[in-house]
Amino acid sequence: MQNLDADLAAMAEARRPSVIATGIDEKNIAPSVRASTIDGDEVEPTAEEMRTLRRISGPISWQAMTVTFVEFCERFSYYGTTAVFVNFIQQPRPYGSRTGAINDSFACFQATSEDACLQPGGLGMGQRASTGLTTFNQFWAYLMPLVGGYIADTYLGRFMTIQWAILAAIMGHVLLIISSTPTVMDNPSGAVGCFAVGLVIFGLGTGGFKSNVSPLLAEQIKQKRPYIITTKSGERVIQDPQVTISRVYLYFYMMINLGSLSGGIGMVYAERYVGFWLSYAMPTFLFFAAPLVLMACKKNYTLSPPTGSVLSRAARLFSLASKGSISGNPVTTYRKLTRDDFWENVKPSKLGSNMPTWMEGVDDAWVDQVARGLSACKVFLWLPLYWLAYSQMTNNLTSQSATMQLGGVPNDLINNLNPITLVIFIPIVDFFIYPVLRKKHIRFTPIKRIVRLNIAGPQ
Repeated sequence: MQNLDADLAAMAEARRPSVIATGIDEKNIAPSVRASTIDGDEVEPTAEEMRTLRRISGPISWQAMTVTFVEFCERFSYYGTTAVFVNFIQQPRPYGSRTGAINDSFACFQATSEDACLQPGGLGMGQRASTGLTTFNQFWAYLMPLVGGYIADTYLGRFMTIQWAILAAIMGHVLLIISSTPTVMDNPSGAVGCFAVGLVIFGLGTGGFKSNVSPLLAEQIKQKRPYIITTKSGERVIQDPQVTISRVYLYFYMMINLGSLSGGIGMVYAERYVGFWLSYAMPTFLFFAAPLVLMACKKNYTLSPPTGSVLSRAARLFSLASKGSISGNPVTTYRKLTRDDFWENVKPSKLGSNMPTWMEGVDDAWVDQVARGLSACKVFLWLPLYWLAYSQMTNNLTSQSATMQLGGVPNDLINNLNPITLVIFIPIVDFFIYPVLRKKHIRFTPIKRIVRLNIAGPQ
């Protein structure tokens, strides 16, 4: 999609009835939707048609849907496992229970208090330890995608990086299972050590997977440029790849939340009535389906070879552009970093023979793309505020709910209200809200969508 802006600008000049190398198999287009042609060639929209015609999604390939299933397996394994972390670390094992499951027998109530019988637990290390370890897990899982993306771009490619990441995640899962077995839990120090090592390896796998599965999904959308088609009703519309991508990612996120929901709810009941070992084992068994599906479908996927890390090159470019701009005065530094010619001075056309060897193959347009990309990253400045509130659901909110009157409801079930909301609203948005907005030529940019969703509440 990097060249989409240039393609749209070219469309504004004139109608070009030429064959477009979209890679779409015409047989896969529904009979009710056929391409308008001139002498058998697909028609690109003019600038006027881009402004006035309704835009619709193209067909979503079955290859893309298999990637969403793989994401479901991974999210089930991740959220099903992490859902029980707080209780496993913070709470002690119920009286008379070796697995950490609740013990609501009459003998338990006779021997001790009700609180010691009805709350599942494992290591009994307290809230400070549980909050620290779960926060580290989040930090590690969100840091490792940088490493996973670099490895994929530079060495292995996305597909093989995902496969190796799945292997690492499964190894981490196995260590978590071992840490939750009754014999290991008898020695809490050894159990938490095994658990911590499992977290580190588990996070490596999560990072390598998450940084590459979304781009792999995007690669399965073969149409790259919009063109005009005629619907069964006779309406001329634009089949827009951006709408297709937006739609397929709606379902991608729905699968994420279905995985989170089913894993989170199922595993807290497994923890409550059977033991933590089952809460860690079941997500592991489902995760085994992910590499099998990927290997079975590999020959049908569109796969891009590694072409080098854009991140490392962009970092070098920024370092070159900011040379001499950093000073002890933050105001001066800001002014120098935001001056009008900041990027102009490092364009190949300006550097000439002084261009570093690592910039070989770079042109002025690529420098402009890096500049736009870094400018777009300003939106990330608001993320700490969002995550400060959102991340409480994974640790402190669970600890707090354990002190409340629950009426038999597991205390770690409350954080599933978020995915429940998303699973309900994603189909509504895809089938009703977005189509109506597109029909009325109302187009929300990603930033506007983020603003409206956060005004409505965290999603």
